[in-house]
Amino acid sequence: MFIQTENTPNPEVLKFLPGREVLGEGAREFRDAQEAAASPLAKALFDLDNVSRVFFGPDFLTVTKDPDADWPHLKAPILAAIMDHFTSGAPLLTDMSDQGHDTTEYEGETAQIVAEIKELLDSRIRPAVAQDGGDIVFSRFEPESGVVYLHMRGACSGCPSSSATLKAGVENMLRHYVPEVTRVEQTL
Repeated sequence: MFIQTENTPNPEVLKFLPGREVLGEGAREFRDAQEAAASPLAKALFDLDNVSRVFFGPDFLTVTKDPDADWPHLKAPILAAIMDHFTSGAPLLTDMSDQGHDTTEYEGETAQIVAEIKELLDSRIRPAVAQDGGDIVFSRFEPESGVVYLHMRGACSGCPSSSATLKAGVENMLRHYVPEVTRVEQTL
């Protein structure tokens, strides 16, 4: 098994491409060891020193390191954990709960606006962000103010360029295609 690695715009995050399906469809983020209990692979990665976040995409995963750790010391144990997992035949997830877009029910015109926002996110924004090892999901829409709240995951979480991506890229696109959107904000 050959696992490729790619740098991401976030220097604390490295993207790993195992050459096979990881999650298949969707994405899943683990922000700490407690959340990682839902995945044997995520748990194995958090068992390593200096791993602070794990993210699974369709055919990749990203690992976030502590700021004081160095990639040359972490990369080999991470690669070994990934290889051990995929050769073991263990399931990726033991808890299949979905962590995609928020599923709050909206009504009337607001429901149509939210559907347009989610469609743009899924068709144009999320695929582009996934190339850098991240994800952006819908959190909520406030129709009174026109503010869309989005959650950035994977390499996007904590990335120095994430606010520029959010404002210059995502906000401009959403405002262009969905005139009811006035602003985009990030949720944690």
